[in-house]
Amino acid sequence: MNRYPIWKYAIIVIALVVGVLYTLPNFFGEAPAVQVSSAKVAVKVDSSTQARVEEALKAAGLAADLVTLDGTSVKARFDNTETQLKAKDAIQRVLIPDPDNAGYVVALNLLSRSPAWLASLHAFPMYLGLDLRGGVHFMLQVDMQAALTKKAESLTGDIRTSLREKNVRHSGISRNAQTIEVRFRDAQTLAAAKAVIQDQFADLQTVDAADGAEFKLTASIKPEAARLVQDQSLKQNITTLHNRINELGVAEPVIQQQGLDRIVVQLPGVQDTAKAKDILGRTATLEVRMVDESSEARAAESGSAAVPFGSERFLESSGQPVIVKKQVILTGENLTDAQPGFDSQTQEAVVNLTLDAKGARIFRDVTRESIGKRMAIVLFEKGKGEVVTAPVIRSEIGGGRVQISGRMTTMEANDTSLLLRAGSLAAPMEIIEERTIGPSLGAENIAKGFNSVTYGFLAVAVFMCLYYMLFGVFSSIALAVNLLLLVAILSMLQATLTLPGMAAMALVLGMAIDANVLINERVREELRNGASPQAAIHAGYDRAWATILDSNVTTLIAGLALLTFGSGPVRGFAVVHVLGILTSMFSGVFFSRGLVNLWYGRQNKLKSVSIGTVWRPESGTQIKPN
Repeated sequence: MNRYPIWKYAIIVIALVVGVLYTLPNFFGEAPAVQVSSAKVAVKVDSSTQARVEEALKAAGLAADLVTLDGTSVKARFDNTETQLKAKDAIQRVLIPDPDNAGYVVALNLLSRSPAWLASLHAFPMYLGLDLRGGVHFMLQVDMQAALTKKAESLTGDIRTSLREKNVRHSGISRNAQTIEVRFRDAQTLAAAKAVIQDQFADLQTVDAADGAEFKLTASIKPEAARLVQDQSLKQNITTLHNRINELGVAEPVIQQQGLDRIVVQLPGVQDTAKAKDILGRTATLEVRMVDESSEARAAESGSAAVPFGSERFLESSGQPVIVKKQVILTGENLTDAQPGFDSQTQEAVVNLTLDAKGARIFRDVTRESIGKRMAIVLFEKGKGEVVTAPVIRSEIGGGRVQISGRMTTMEANDTSLLLRAGSLAAPMEIIEERTIGPSLGAENIAKGFNSVTYGFLAVAVFMCLYYMLFGVFSSIALAVNLLLLVAILSMLQATLTLPGMAAMALVLGMAIDANVLINERVREELRNGASPQAAIHAGYDRAWATILDSNVTTLIAGLALLTFGSGPVRGFAVVHVLGILTSMFSGVFFSRGLVNLWYGRQNKLKSVSIGTVWRPESGTQIKPN
């Protein structure tokens, strides 16, 4: 009656082994480390960078526990923060001889002390939030007016193109702040232009008036369209920040909207505020422009003449100067994808770009009119522009698919596509709030959270053991397994644990034991009704299951609502809450019954069970099972 088949015990054993393996990394803690990342497109972080870091540490007489090349960054782990700070200075002296032209970002970080054999099993510790791990917090203000100005600038070029296609002549098009002014010589041309704008530009509203001998048409962005532009700009900036920070190897950054025009950025484990600003400063703006190929521009490239009016001078990654026109043809907003590949004819490395509908139309028109000329893709980082590539246009390019080539290696094609894919900022931002949470405060929060969970568990376990005797011991073991599995699942999912998450963990302990209380009371009730011990155990678990399922499902619904609609700390609480409910159903019912069956199930002539005092109110007597 109360016996588990072998396969059920096998499930329990496997769950325990997996739980122990994936919980273990969380007990090794974190060590201070120095992280080296690239600060420029042309600077690559590879094995040679790792060797330079190791040589710098050796020359300074500093010993690192571990120096690894992790994706696009080199990380060196140390015993203490004093060595960490000395190592940072030593690495900076070697890698950044000129602070005004830094090729690398050298930042303080934290790395897990988990042994390599656990890492080989993909057993990693949970990520810790800013409140537990320490790190930096920024509040960024998005310049929405600049976003609208940028949109107006884009619409100015579109209107110029549309009027040319419709053969509508004008006396000039200019942008005045966030409005577009078009001048005409007669009212008939004004009416024709107005019809074109109203037909093709639904986001614009127009006002016309006489201006001396001419007529002026003023177009401005509609309020509802302006709100949409601002919302899209904020979302694009968030996506760009995510892509750029993820490429720099910061573990589990928090980047989310706050209010209508602000973005919160939290970088756990990064202790250096200045270097964190450098990481944020890596956000790039992509622009496509035409190369100025006039004789004056050629002379300016060699340095023998000034840069022509309407052009700018930039450098390629090789250091070769390129004179580029100021007029922007396309921006990163028009780019939907960028992937590395190979040319089918020459087999050389290329980057394949995919443009949106608007970008495809503009690119087709420009390439049709500029065959044989060079087009430059300029990437702006920290206010400085660099020409990624400047290929020659061989033919008209339509369909929104563009191939960039030109003496690139496979690695350069991968890096270029990565940078282009990361996108550009739709609007500039400035930091309006910053603060640093030190690792000592994080360690204090961890200790407090750990103590709350530990003391809560011990209090519940003591009560259960005193009140339900051996069944209370079984319940306490099941509760410990629930905590083990919860931590293991959070580690496997690489979830971020915060203080609200620890609060949810403590709450889960109280909720999880509720299932065992229901089972134990149901077993007592069966014993009061005169059932045999084996029958009482069987009926207690079977009849309590429906109640346990109902209560957990209703609580799970509330947790899923928090997970769906919550954000920030609320979401962190909800993740642990929902997972805790699922693990408690396994440990409280399946695992605890396995223990009871293992202890009592094979006793054919079971006389009594140790489940505390069983009262019989009708007779006023009591039974005290063993």
